[in-house]
Amino acid sequence: MAATLIYCYDPMCSWCWGFHPTWTKLQQSLQGLMDANQLTIQPMLGGLAVDSDVPMPDEMKAKLEGTWHHIQSALGTEFNFDFWRTASPRRSTYPACRACYVARNSGLEEEMYHAIQKAYYLNAQNPSNLDTLMDCANQIGINTEGFTKAMQHVKDKQLIEQEIQQARQLGLNSFPSLAVLVGDKLTPIPLDYHETTSMLHAIKKALS
Repeated sequence: MAATLIYCYDPMCSWCWGFHPTWTKLQQSLQGLMDANQLTIQPMLGGLAVDSDVPMPDEMKAKLEGTWHHIQSALGTEFNFDFWRTASPRRSTYPACRACYVARNSGLEEEMYHAIQKAYYLNAQNPSNLDTLMDCANQIGINTEGFTKAMQHVKDKQLIEQEIQQARQLGLNSFPSLAVLVGDKLTPIPLDYHETTSMLHAIKKALS
């Protein structure tokens, strides 16, 4: 029976950005299992914050900027702190989640995920805004007119909300999260932000 490794994430989760290099290495280490059809990787969107046009309160801005500093000192992750001065942040990650969902239909979910992360964390652009997400779509070769129509469709049909509900039912409530699903048995995989060995061991154990 083929197993599924679920990766639950939010494109605007700063810990997911911190995990990105190790996650990339882990996927490379799992390539043999994927080539042998023993494992598939299934991304699942977590949905940190619902749609909102309300400017983020100063207290929350300071808290999140503090989280960025903490991740930078703990993991060496690069951040552009100008975002907190120039970007008029809102507590709203659903638009960025929808963009990844739309890109999934073109086989470009991971590319969209990384384009959003770079726009947000390195270029101080705001992925809560449609123009930023259109820019990301354009960068990875998705037609922007088709993209905006698909974004509206995903919103109207509440497709993100359905996926988030599915993640919650599986107990995937923090981001990033990893879990192996074999049949109806779900095994959470403890994260290591620094190296892949323990996660690789836990995944292979869940498969056996």
